[in-house]
Amino acid sequence: MKKAIVLLAKGFEEVEALTVVDVLRRGGVHCITCSIDGEEEVLGSHSIHVKANNLLEKVDVDKYDAVVIPGGMPGASNLRDDEKVIELVKKFNKENKIVAAICAGPIVLGRAGVLDGKKGTSYPGFEEQLGEVVYSEDIVVQDGNVITSRGPATAIHFAFKILENLEDVKVVENLKEAMLLNLVENR
Repeated sequence: MKKAIVLLAKGFEEVEALTVVDVLRRGGVHCITCSIDGEEEVLGSHSIHVKANNLLEKVDVDKYDAVVIPGGMPGASNLRDDEKVIELVKKFNKENKIVAAICAGPIVLGRAGVLDGKKGTSYPGFEEQLGEVVYSEDIVVQDGNVITSRGPATAIHFAFKILENLEDVKVVENLKEAMLLNLVENR
């Protein structure tokens, strides 16, 4: 079974983080939320309290296949400014594991240098904080092992792109049908 970590810092965007957790779990991926703040309860950017599954310092990250960085402010800045997060992103990238970030989250990837020379995207206005990225305005962009997306409205597509990289196409298509994503996309 594939495994993913969704990192939570104070001020994270709830829709972006929890949509990924929901879709990955429905798709059979073992997905956990990890607080980087040393406390299980993390306050989102819209004052929603979420109890993380674990603390990052207690997780054996070598057992995971993907790391996900949600946006939200100041959540994305808090993740970007945390050295253990930067080291984790660099490690996953070096090992060719999935590194995914949405909205303002790609600023973490920019600081870690993983977008240099790669195609990527973000919430409008964060382009200058992404390093030497080849910027795209597509809603979801994948370049190698790195996946980026635009913002809350693109969270479901972002989550499915991550799932596509962790599970087979039949799982993805069945879940799209079960969640009525095909219905929405075909209108």
